[in-house]
Amino acid sequence: MAATTPHDQSSAGAAHMPEELNPRHLARRLVALALLVGLVAVAVGSLPGLGSLRSRFARADVVFLVLIGLLKLGSCLSNVVAFRDVFCKRMSWRFSYQLGMAEQATNVLLPTGGAGGLALGVWALRQGGMPTEHIARRSVAFFVLTSIPNFACAAVLGPLLLTGVFSGHVPIVATVIFSALAWATAALIAALPLVLGRIDPDHSSGPLRRRLRSGAVLLGDGIHDTGVLLRSGQWQAIVGAIGYLGFDIGALIAGFAAFGGGLPLAPLVFGYVIGQLGGLIPIPGGIGGIDGGLIGALVLYGSPLSQAAAAVLAYRAFQLGVPAALGAIAFIRLRATLNSSTDPAAACVPLAQAPSVVALQRFPA
Repeated sequence: MAATTPHDQSSAGAAHMPEELNPRHLARRLVALALLVGLVAVAVGSLPGLGSLRSRFARADVVFLVLIGLLKLGSCLSNVVAFRDVFCKRMSWRFSYQLGMAEQATNVLLPTGGAGGLALGVWALRQGGMPTEHIARRSVAFFVLTSIPNFACAAVLGPLLLTGVFSGHVPIVATVIFSALAWATAALIAALPLVLGRIDPDHSSGPLRRRLRSGAVLLGDGIHDTGVLLRSGQWQAIVGAIGYLGFDIGALIAGFAAFGGGLPLAPLVFGYVIGQLGGLIPIPGGIGGIDGGLIGALVLYGSPLSQAAAAVLAYRAFQLGVPAALGAIAFIRLRATLNSSTDPAAACVPLAQAPSVVALQRFPA
């Protein structure tokens, strides 16, 4: 029997791309998203009762609108920097950019609360030669690491807003609730590795229970990897995660500036963090969920409705458009890279062996 090369394995695996990641399916999603954005623009421009919103758009500062796009680009590139440092520093920047940007586009196009980008990453990295266990652990670590700045903002800013350190309108009940949720979530995530680390995936009856136990162990290991990344000072991962959030908040601030004003910084950031929770609603691009969540949160923290709506709609146009456009191009190039290169992530295999050694030490045969 003829030997199978790694490239042959990758080509064979490519045939099993998840259906939701099929290029034609994603292209239809991209067209649908463009049509949906167009309908929103037509509605804003024609529906009665939106005169103040149209007036703000008519007086928009073009320089700040351009700045929104540049800041959103900075956010996307920061995500790519964190992605590469979390998964493998040995991956080429080209492959890291293609996959990182394609993941961000997939998250915009698929109504799966971020799971679409995760599925694309798993598929592409497996075709690229990276071991499945390493992908699973680092996918958890990447998600937790890029979420930490959001939770940190809510956990730290909430109490400070309640004590009156920062100026601005502060609704007490909402601030207390979301601050408490941030602290409770942080405590839960910190405790999970200790709890899940006690699970032995091999000591379970039935394939379903074994899969559940294995998944729980990988979840705990992934969260543990996040702690390792932070303690070891992997600055590219840390700076990338902070930049991913920081540039995005900057884009929203520029959105307010484009329409003549804004909120004090602390209430704006807190409103941004809680408003983004609308993205958990499974809608393509989060349209309606994130928009409504952000506008509602910013109005709650003192912004006039028409100004919040104008700023959020301008910000969201770039938040959706930049990763969708660049990510679609990156996705095309990613498929070409996987078809022409033999295991572009295979250089990471030696780095991915350590988790297996740890697992053997935890559960010796």
